[in-house]
Amino acid sequence: MSYEANVFIIAIALQINHLTFFELKPYGKLYLIPNFLADDNPQNFLAEMVRQSVNHIRHFIVESEKEGRALIKRLQIITPQSELRLWLLNEHSDEKSVHHLLEALKDGHDAGLMSDAGLPCVADPGYELVSLCHQKNIEIIPLPGTSSIFMALMGSGFSGQNFVFHGYLPIEKAQRIKKLKEIEADAFKKQQTQIFMETPYRNMPLLEDILRNCKSLTKLCIASNISAAEQFIKTKTIREWQQQKPDLHKKPSIFLIAV
Repeated sequence: MSYEANVFIIAIALQINHLTFFELKPYGKLYLIPNFLADDNPQNFLAEMVRQSVNHIRHFIVESEKEGRALIKRLQIITPQSELRLWLLNEHSDEKSVHHLLEALKDGHDAGLMSDAGLPCVADPGYELVSLCHQKNIEIIPLPGTSSIFMALMGSGFSGQNFVFHGYLPIEKAQRIKKLKEIEADAFKKQQTQIFMETPYRNMPLLEDILRNCKSLTKLCIASNISAAEQFIKTKTIREWQQQKPDLHKKPSIFLIAV
């Protein structure tokens, strides 16, 4: 084979190797960053290992910019906030925008996903991005933090062996009442703890529906302002709650039903 042919073959091989290296450039990792639950003691619920794990990150996917930047500040990220990249992922995000959020990861940058409170992806749209990352073989790193759902279950006195979390119940009253009756029936039939929640400013209408439509001996745990100084966790029968209703207006709350 001539010298010129050898040179040509080597050049092609180098080009192929370069393209292969470029195509196999590793994705960044997606860190799932816990947020605190109450404004009066955030530092108590941000582990030092979480700060150390995410200190290098410059790309963040947040539920709202205000709450995201507040957490970033408390995490003591070394990069100035003006140099960080923030993307929104919330209930208004569509499928196209979720795919767009992969851009930084595809470029090899690590990214952090956080919600406004508690754990990302739990009663939170972040799970859609995590699902997409699994499809792309992107490494997911969940970090430990507080969850109002599990803290409420822990404090309820109800079984943690068999439970279901329903998230938010229907907004429309008739549908909400129907769902409540189904939930109560499952609690009896399956001996299963039923957990659900509501937007804080709609807590009182939900509580009224529970007290009017559930059986008098059904047990209801109300866990409100979890981890805050004014935390409230009480378990009583429906009949007992009817005699003294708590004020839950605009207070983050978790509701649990059991027998």
